[in-house]
Amino acid sequence: MSSLRTKGKSTIVWILMALLLLGLGGFGVTNFSGGATEVGSVGETEVDAQTYGRVLQRQMMQFSQQTGQQMNIEQARAIGLTQAVQAQLFTRAALEEEARKIGVSVGDARVAETITQERAFQGPGGFNRAAYTETLRRQGLSEESYESDVRSDISAQILQQGVVSGVSAPDAQVDLGAGWMLERRDISWQELTAEDLPEPVAVPDDATLESWHQANADRFTAPEVRKISYVWLTPEMLAETVELDETALRELYDSKSAEYIQPERRLVGRLVFESTEAAETAKARIDSGEASFEDLAQERGLTLADTELGEMTQAGLGSAGEAVFAAADNGVLGPVQSDLGPALFSVNAILDPINVTFEQALPDLRAEAAADRARRLIADRAPEIEDLLAGGASLEQVADETDLELGQIDWTTQNEPVPGEIGGYTAFREQAAAVTESDYPELFELDDGGIFALRLDEVVPPTLIPFAEVRDDVATDWSTAEARRQLVALGEELKLQAVSETMPQVAPSEQATPADGATESPDAAAPTAATEDTEIADNASSAQVEWRTETGLLRDGWLEDAPPAMIEQAFNLEEGETEVIDDGERVALVRVDRIEAAALDSDIAAEVKSTLSQRLDASLAADMFEYYARAVQEQSGITLNQSAIAAVESQM
Repeated sequence: MSSLRTKGKSTIVWILMALLLLGLGGFGVTNFSGGATEVGSVGETEVDAQTYGRVLQRQMMQFSQQTGQQMNIEQARAIGLTQAVQAQLFTRAALEEEARKIGVSVGDARVAETITQERAFQGPGGFNRAAYTETLRRQGLSEESYESDVRSDISAQILQQGVVSGVSAPDAQVDLGAGWMLERRDISWQELTAEDLPEPVAVPDDATLESWHQANADRFTAPEVRKISYVWLTPEMLAETVELDETALRELYDSKSAEYIQPERRLVGRLVFESTEAAETAKARIDSGEASFEDLAQERGLTLADTELGEMTQAGLGSAGEAVFAAADNGVLGPVQSDLGPALFSVNAILDPINVTFEQALPDLRAEAAADRARRLIADRAPEIEDLLAGGASLEQVADETDLELGQIDWTTQNEPVPGEIGGYTAFREQAAAVTESDYPELFELDDGGIFALRLDEVVPPTLIPFAEVRDDVATDWSTAEARRQLVALGEELKLQAVSETMPQVAPSEQATPADGATESPDAAAPTAATEDTEIADNASSAQVEWRTETGLLRDGWLEDAPPAMIEQAFNLEEGETEVIDDGERVALVRVDRIEAAALDSDIAAEVKSTLSQRLDASLAADMFEYYARAVQEQSGITLNQSAIAAVESQM
């Protein structure tokens, strides 16, 4: 969020920058569409500034739409968007350069076919010349340059297809991947909880807790605290003091009459046909259930969104209005003679008329008018407040001389935004994180039209919270960790117990004797398997494993009440192997009872292999194309015009 005073300065800076760029027209880029230099080239194929600016601007707009936040050029550079756009354009240039060298090109008929099929240039009857011209004009393109770009793109696509065509993953790789994905396992498992421990976790003494507090200081450390003083004023603060007359409210009501007074409307879609006979045939298909309105649209290369007219009044539908509004319910009607010809209309919703009187709308009108008036009052007073701050006035003095309210806040990055409080505003949080003790207070704008200024009084570094203040938290943390440690130890004991139960037992008659028939003394005898089992049992907990069995699990399987990491780790074990699972929060014991190899000749395997083959083919093709594009760029040579790139980006 830039300060209000900076906005005035930046306007002058941009004017000076524009004049400078005009004076350096031969050395930089004057605009995206003018005759300026290229931003670079691959061999003899240039990447012009207009294309770079247009593509970069489009990518930034798409990012802004996805995130809901406006992106500036500094942010685009920070996330690597500028480099990505450059890589995209220079890869395309490399293909065009190679196509030029080897003589790959297409004729006018192919170019015309591509352009006339482009959806952006379509009208009700197909390709619309006026839409084509107007779309190019809005993009700052000439027909000649656009058609040249289309020809180059098609040639590059032909070359790209030639490079990657025939690339396919080996069958062995596909089978290996499908086998891995479709392998199934039968497992037995038990989650271990505090109830499984032979006795509750002992209550530690303070000495133990204090040692734990020191050893895990990061868990009990308060974050950096920034003690901030601020002044602020919002439209809500002024709303109750704003005087409003009935004339102004009447004018506001009249200006919003389209919202408060609306006739009956219909949400409709429309399909226009070349003749009444064609429309009747289509309607008959709908009536018989052979096709739906959406099916008819798809047959013509359209989606339902393409057919939607939105909310329409009877007058807005022209000659078709009376017939459409005669429909008592939703459905498809027609053929109806519309202004564009015979058409079928899909009535998707019937919206009742709206008639909100001035008296009914008065509470909302007062609130809106008061807020709007308050915003304008704040904007009018902002220069005076900026002058006070620029003259060295403290925040306390500003609060005394203006309507701004003074406040203090201990701000941390962990503060939860609270609506209605200054910490709930994004602009304040950004400035609170960035301000330094040497900064002078400046006036900044809030999202709702309010203003604020702030001063950093003190920075309290991250500090270990005294043990006495967090003793209960330390005790809880220690008990949780100790319980998990004991559960892991119990799991290891139960694991040994489970393994010993599955070990083959050696009968006494099968025990080996010395070759010469002599017997050994008992003291010299080696311990038998039974003896080892007894020792394990003596040391093991009295807890018993109560196995829960699951069969036919896949790698992406899910057990609602099992630790999330258990299935993944179970697929790392061999058949018959038992392991303790500790994900940091829960402890479980899991045993693999059976591994079932994938049936690669099944119908499911065929579908998986088909999908996997497509993905592997696409991945290999992408790698192949990337290597090819790099080789072309290296052979042809890349040149970059950094000044032209900087000039384009400076206009964003």
